[in-house]
Amino acid sequence: MVQDLSSLSHVPRALIQLPARIGKYELQEFLGGGMSHVYRAVDTVIGRPVAVKILTQTASQDEEAKARFLTEARTAGNLTHENVISIYDFGCDEEHGLYMVMEFLQGEDLRGAIRNGHTGDLSKKLRIAIQVARALEYVHKARIIHRDIKPENVHINAAGVVKLMDFGIAKTEDLSMTRAGYVLGTPYYMAPEQVRGEKINDLVDVYAFGILLFELLAGQKPISGDTVERIFYSILNEPLDLAPLVAAGTPQPVVDLVAACTAKKPADRPQNFGLVAAALEKARDGLDAPTQALTQVSPPAASAPPARPAWLIPGIAVLCVLAAVGLYFALRPLPKVIATSTGAMVLVPAGEFASGGDKQRISLPAFYIDRTEVPNAEYAKFCRATNRPLPERFSADRPDYPVVNVTIEEARSFAAWAGKRLPKPLEWEKAARGTDGRAYPWGNQQDPTRANVDTHQLRPVDGYPAGASPFGALQMVGNVWEFVDQLRAPSPEALQSFSKLKPPPRADEPWYMIRGQSCGEPLLDAVIWESAPVPARWKDIYIGFRCVKSVP
Repeated sequence: MVQDLSSLSHVPRALIQLPARIGKYELQEFLGGGMSHVYRAVDTVIGRPVAVKILTQTASQDEEAKARFLTEARTAGNLTHENVISIYDFGCDEEHGLYMVMEFLQGEDLRGAIRNGHTGDLSKKLRIAIQVARALEYVHKARIIHRDIKPENVHINAAGVVKLMDFGIAKTEDLSMTRAGYVLGTPYYMAPEQVRGEKINDLVDVYAFGILLFELLAGQKPISGDTVERIFYSILNEPLDLAPLVAAGTPQPVVDLVAACTAKKPADRPQNFGLVAAALEKARDGLDAPTQALTQVSPPAASAPPARPAWLIPGIAVLCVLAAVGLYFALRPLPKVIATSTGAMVLVPAGEFASGGDKQRISLPAFYIDRTEVPNAEYAKFCRATNRPLPERFSADRPDYPVVNVTIEEARSFAAWAGKRLPKPLEWEKAARGTDGRAYPWGNQQDPTRANVDTHQLRPVDGYPAGASPFGALQMVGNVWEFVDQLRAPSPEALQSFSKLKPPPRADEPWYMIRGQSCGEPLLDAVIWESAPVPARWKDIYIGFRCVKSVP
């Protein structure tokens, strides 16, 4: 016989004899819980499996616990998204026992998936992260801050579908349960401003997502500590060690995204999850592209083995020769300078370098970077070859000056045409400052005579050799700002500075980084590691670019 919970509200919920009934829901199995107990149940009217979450007797006497429970029902109950758990119903029994009826999920939470090795390869991990980011994008558009992003609150089913859960401490514009001096959240995933008890916005979720993404990709937490105090000290004062991500084979754009999401200052993080999801999708598509290309060009498999075993011995001999040749080329020193159809490139060897103002050690694979900014002469060749118009106010009489007045997409098109690509932020920084954490390409002295700064006049791309970087790249500071291929959320000040652009730029449209400053400013202090955001459609007389090329 099915019991009615209204008569058992004085009994500790975990001791309820099953099956039992609350409203139209028949409880069939106790699944666990803490302040709330969760049961597998059935909606007896429509036959749908559900999960029923019941606030315990102890929690029912705590006004804040009741408020959190109500917040979760009220918040998640108004959300409808494929990656957010659905709340179907809410109510209370005769003795004021609160209950919530939710979508019944099968599978495991992300914590268990990471621990048990069920997250799959890099592509599957990125798919998980993209779903979480899209869920948070939707939640934030509903003006809700989750405030407790962690692996335990992300559920994954057998098909890899993600559900964001537990809105118990979520904050909406018209509701905040946080008392003065009291912080909510799980310590490892709390943003610095959350730790300090400051007024927060949705960027605390961006920070927590960055920590979760690190853990998903590297299989370990980026922050450790035996006490809450030690964890909070690390969050407030210590940079994340990104080396485990690199060791796990994480693509550099994703490493950069983790670094950006977990920036100490909220203004330095991506300003919305649309940007985060777009960056992850681009990284995932980059993983899939080579596999697709190989699939398209691979010849069909032979339908039968070779007719004569005599082919085998010469074949093995040929393979051995090829392996020996390949080993020779793999182990021989890489040339420090290579010639390309669009100019010389200099080698930036593989290894660590001191990155950022805090000189965090980051390891990068070897790559080549253009010795100079792309000059007008080479860009003109590109325009002729691709039937493109020359940039506005193009200086054809100055072939050795940097090309300017191009957008980042036009710069990307040139790079692809030349068999190259645009640099990532960390690649640009290493090429500019070397491995020892210097403040300028030439060293630590603030010497404006070594760079074309504060002149308001462009100069030839091969000028100022005294300001060359340790690898031989010229004018990485001064002359023109240079595009790097990294999305960058704009600050309110950046939005205001571009307000005359028609139409005015929005925070949710693509913005990208420029680095290295131009001749239009005096020599800046943090020029080697700081960047500025510009809309993707922006072009300027002081913005150019240079290209990089990966080492096979």
